[in-house]
Amino acid sequence: MSMASTTTGLPDRYRPLDQIGPDEATPTGVIQSWRAKDRVLNRDVAIRVHVPAGPAAHAWITRALTAGGLATPALAMVYDASEGSGDPQAPGGAAYVVNEWIDGETLADRLRSGPMPEREVRLVLRRLAEGVAEAHRVGLAVGGLTLENVVLRPNGLVGLRAVPAAAGTVEGDISALGELLEACLTGTGPGARPVSGPADLVALARRARSTAPGQGLSSVAAMAALLGERGRSGTTQNLHPNRSDDTDGGRRRRRREGSTPVRLQPGALPPVPPVRPVPTTALGGDTIAAGPVSRPPAPGTDDEPFGVLGGAGARDDGYDAYEAYDGDPADPGYDADDEDAARKHRLVVVGLPLLALLVVIALAWWFGSSVLSVADSVDEEIGGSTPPATSAPAADDAGEEEPAPEPGAAVAVSGAQVFDPFGDGEPENDDEVPLSFDGDPATAWSTLNYRGSPAFGNLKPGVGVVYDLGEAQPLSGVTVQTPVPGATVEVRTGESPDAALDDFPVAAAGTLEESTDLAFDEPVTARYVLVWLTGLVESPDGFSAQLAEVEIRAAG
Repeated sequence: MSMASTTTGLPDRYRPLDQIGPDEATPTGVIQSWRAKDRVLNRDVAIRVHVPAGPAAHAWITRALTAGGLATPALAMVYDASEGSGDPQAPGGAAYVVNEWIDGETLADRLRSGPMPEREVRLVLRRLAEGVAEAHRVGLAVGGLTLENVVLRPNGLVGLRAVPAAAGTVEGDISALGELLEACLTGTGPGARPVSGPADLVALARRARSTAPGQGLSSVAAMAALLGERGRSGTTQNLHPNRSDDTDGGRRRRRREGSTPVRLQPGALPPVPPVRPVPTTALGGDTIAAGPVSRPPAPGTDDEPFGVLGGAGARDDGYDAYEAYDGDPADPGYDADDEDAARKHRLVVVGLPLLALLVVIALAWWFGSSVLSVADSVDEEIGGSTPPATSAPAADDAGEEEPAPEPGAAVAVSGAQVFDPFGDGEPENDDEVPLSFDGDPATAWSTLNYRGSPAFGNLKPGVGVVYDLGEAQPLSGVTVQTPVPGATVEVRTGESPDAALDDFPVAAAGTLEESTDLAFDEPVTARYVLVWLTGLVESPDGFSAQLAEVEIRAAG
């Protein structure tokens, strides 16, 4: 089919340049794709023509109109669509969809040289999956997820051409993303190799393609989260589950110096630490050195010392070292000097505790009579002028919570930061964020300037500022002031400033005027409020938006 006959019935606005890609056969006809020139805006576009036109193309055009409401850099934007009259000779008789033209290298060309590096695989597939998940959120299964349709943009982003395909299903999109992930791990050209790489990516590709009950993925959003999880944490997976770092060498490396445990032989008793001998002058002499005590020879015998008291080697000769010496002068071993020494020893043993007790009693009496009496006199002197302080009221005052804001009153903002999950890393005037809640409408935070489209130059679906209220509290709405009306905005709430966009549910939306009240349908309890800009306003240098003052209101 020639170019002239294929494009008959197209508006004069679009001039086909060359055909791209093979024909796409559908249950209702054939779709051919062309690179064309939009004569009105003087830009290249991708235009797809469905033959026949009319009712046969109705379902495809309906899907295209749904895709036209999306704004994500991962999916080619839909600029125009018509199912036509069905008369190929009449003006406007062709069924067509006009897409954004995406420059770059297709994924098919990229993989002919071999597999992609792990970091690039994660980044490309995650961004693509996030765009598809956004389409699923509005009820559109994209379809057409092939290596030829996925384009690696020069700025590092990824885009899908031919949005949407003639037909598609959510399960088909999940499976197709799994096939793309596997192709990125293997390559497709002469450098292709068997599936290998990080274990989590290999498993994720397998799960995405699985049709077994309970084994596949529940959604594309889940796939995007799994692809981004490892990249954010920077962790790596142990591919050798039988290898443990708790080896003897590892334990030696982790052991602190000086804390090496003592390994005892079976049946051995733990060693007793040495005891420093007490000087004989400390207790008046007669102090026994620490350690095993040998039994002395029996009085009047030539026995040498033997055994330990109570030990297994004790001799049964009628002498027992545990018997108390009774000090009888008739005893052959009696010695008056020894008796005096024993008496002194008993005096020291009994007297020292008594002396210590007397000292304690004396100190207690002195403390009670002196210190407490002084304290009483001080209390008497100040008792008439200042009431005594108690700890209980102070504790109550310290724990008393600040009163909650009145319904409709402004809630204090403790901090804020730019929220740009789809950006390329370039700061969005981050240092100007405090100007959006400083109480001065004459100062404002502004986005960067984007060229070509109010949809952030077709580079990303939006950007915003997330405000931290310090703690979760019931909210009724947000008032936004701006010096440049016309931007579209969503107010979202969430539990974490670093959560994904989908984790911030939309509470209100609208188009900004100089002062816009965005009331919630019902009170929302949240700590973080995201003012998410989805469309920009034309400015001298392109398209941008500004937030001069954001006031978050409390609910009743």
